[in-house]
Amino acid sequence: MHIRKATPKDKDAILAIVEPILRAGDTYAIDPTLTRDQIADYWLGPDKVALVAEEDGNIVGTYYIRTNQAGGGAHVCNCGYMVAPNASGRGIARKMCEESLIRAKNLGYRAMQFNFVIASNAAAVHLWPTLGFEIVGRLPGAFMHPTLGETDALVMYRKL
Repeated sequence: MHIRKATPKDKDAILAIVEPILRAGDTYAIDPTLTRDQIADYWLGPDKVALVAEEDGNIVGTYYIRTNQAGGGAHVCNCGYMVAPNASGRGIARKMCEESLIRAKNLGYRAMQFNFVIASNAAAVHLWPTLGFEIVGRLPGAFMHPTLGETDALVMYRKL
């Protein structure tokens, strides 16, 4: 697997991964009714560096990295990760996160924070602590899950 910065030609492959996940509405606190262009603006916006994971010329995952807060919080970054459904369970999210931790440090960030990890997202809740993230906060009922109703959201943090 190879991870590289996304290019404009990657937009459709990225959206093929991101759009159905956002539309499902169960792992990201993003309006599931956004248009395709709004989803592209969200994932590929100028406030983010978007990257892709490739295997055999096919994009199997994508992530972004961005500054989490301005001013005094600008030394902390935030990332979002998504893996193509046909590639899940193969360690791609882990590899993207490992690469993002190195990239973040090289970009001068001193920490990474995940602002809103949905507690019912078992894969994320299991994976991130194995990569050194601690749950530093729990927001009771902060996410309205489409089938589970009020669900906790977790704040996870890791120093670089």
